[in-house]
Amino acid sequence: METLRRASVFAAEVYDRSPTDKELVLQARALCRDYIQSRLSRAGFGWSKPRPTKPASSWGTEEEISVVLLWLGEELEYMRPNVYRNVAWQLNINVESESAVSDAFLAVATDIFSTGVTWGKVVSLYAVAGALAVDCVREDHQITVHTIIDCMGEFVRKNLTTWLKSRGGWADLTKCVVNDNAGFRSHWLVSSLCTLKHYVTAMALYLLQEK
Repeated sequence: METLRRASVFAAEVYDRSPTDKELVLQARALCRDYIQSRLSRAGFGWSKPRPTKPASSWGTEEEISVVLLWLGEELEYMRPNVYRNVAWQLNINVESESAVSDAFLAVATDIFSTGVTWGKVVSLYAVAGALAVDCVREDHQITVHTIIDCMGEFVRKNLTTWLKSRGGWADLTKCVVNDNAGFRSHWLVSSLCTLKHYVTAMALYLLQEK
């Protein structure tokens, strides 16, 4: 009986514990790789993503989360196609410079989340990463794509891990599409439209800082 009790306690600790910061960041980077590869494929470019170290996770499979993230990102791009295209040109940066790409991405990310965190804003940031990666590959600077992935991981580590933990991890994103509540879907649409406004404002602020 004692052995059974200990086994039950151990199982509860394994399956009910919250994800660690390291696991959340690893997953953020892996999701970014998936998103960028999909975005490049849709743009007609090939890119061989490195095999990531997959974090052990019991908060939803990475594949499921990735599919949802890609779907929501495409929804945002569909709503405002011009916003998530030619991002490097909109930000007036040279993709040959890894530091310029890094600084611009982190500056825009900081402005997007300056008023709080929502899943809409998280998806928007991945859409920005994907669009920026397309600009880099189009100009034959594939190495800069890895810089974008590194920046995503760094931003998540510094700014989003606490919020992600409060939501139970990345798997919470899947609720955006599996929830049948009409009000929830309406909330996602409103959140997405507000996110577009935040993103446009963030880009404008970055350009003003550069002048």
